[in-house]
Amino acid sequence: MFKPVPVAIGLRYLRAKRRNGFISFISLASVLGIALGVTVLITTLSVMSGFQREIRDRLLSMTAHATVSGVDDTLHDWRHAVDVAMQDPRVAGAAPYIDVQSLLNGNREPQGAMVRGVLPEQERHVSVLASSMKRGRLDDLVPGRFEILLGQDLALWLGVRVGDEVSVTTSNFQGTPLGALPRAKRFKVVGLFAVGHNDIDRNLAVVHMDDLQRLLRLGDGVTGVRLKLHDMDQAWNVARDLALNLRGVYRVSDWTRENANLYQSLKMEKTVMGILLSLIIAMGAFNLVNSQVMLVTDKQADIAILRTLGLTPRGVMQVFVVQGVLIGLMGTVLGVIGGVLLTTNLERILEVIESVFHVTLLPSDVYYITGLPYDLQASDVVVIAGVALVMSLLATIYPAWRAARTHPAEALRYE
Repeated sequence: MFKPVPVAIGLRYLRAKRRNGFISFISLASVLGIALGVTVLITTLSVMSGFQREIRDRLLSMTAHATVSGVDDTLHDWRHAVDVAMQDPRVAGAAPYIDVQSLLNGNREPQGAMVRGVLPEQERHVSVLASSMKRGRLDDLVPGRFEILLGQDLALWLGVRVGDEVSVTTSNFQGTPLGALPRAKRFKVVGLFAVGHNDIDRNLAVVHMDDLQRLLRLGDGVTGVRLKLHDMDQAWNVARDLALNLRGVYRVSDWTRENANLYQSLKMEKTVMGILLSLIIAMGAFNLVNSQVMLVTDKQADIAILRTLGLTPRGVMQVFVVQGVLIGLMGTVLGVIGGVLLTTNLERILEVIESVFHVTLLPSDVYYITGLPYDLQASDVVVIAGVALVMSLLATIYPAWRAARTHPAEALRYE
């Protein structure tokens, strides 16, 4: 712990007017440099966290939090599985589904896509498909009519509209006198949807589950059961518990495993960006080193007098450590305040820039996200503030150590 005398002297040096104005300027530059680095780092990581949240939420709006399927890709007792799942208070919704990779032919070049069979009355409990319809309705899917809903981007690539027909050729084969041929069927387009995630809007088509069962000759079987949870972080535990309660051999998966590459890359990108932007804080810390070294040189006589009055080298070191840490603390506090204010007012700042320069930074016809989403996480703010304080402390060690090595006789020789 610091003794009262070194702390008092350090605070006195911090408040006192410097004889060398350039030292004060360098100290001010150190505070502003650390504050700027903390502000930029908080804002940048908050925006990146916001985009990660948007990507995750848009993807999970159509992708299950967890799935339970049969080991042979066919689950026959899905009704029992749905009933058991809904008895779990952690489950918000459960619905059967069938997924099959297919080739779709419209009025342009054929496009590969995932064709998903759903039950409209249950699908609304596990996805936002019903609220994402741009044309038509989810309830327009009637069993036996072989109707299909297309992602808006997929329909554009196929060159089809509502009322047109598309040919769906699945990856399942059937035996014929001519040999094994893929199963195919023409479906009528009755609706278009746009979730806001390119992988979904470009690569997904939805049909009634009964129609896909008839096409694939699955009987009453499905691919699996999709679960929507109140807490998505419990996805793996819920899916595992459901599989154990069903008392059979099942395959369990959750969103963290199905999209592991995407989220690992986003996490890595945020980490690398944080490390790079930390260099701004490091620049402020280097300025702090310069100002402290110059201050030690300027206070040689004062240090020598303090030594003759009985202040130990450790006490001298503490004087300058206190001063350097306080400068770093001021920069960190200003940076945290600036970062929080800048992050929470990004939307307003964006609107001002657009109105002043008459530009649209995020046009709605190009981007699904027309604003700057942010997710101001307290953990990020604490880590950034801690890094800034540690850098400030490290920056004071060398100047303080140099001050502690001052010899009173040599410092006072020419005074």
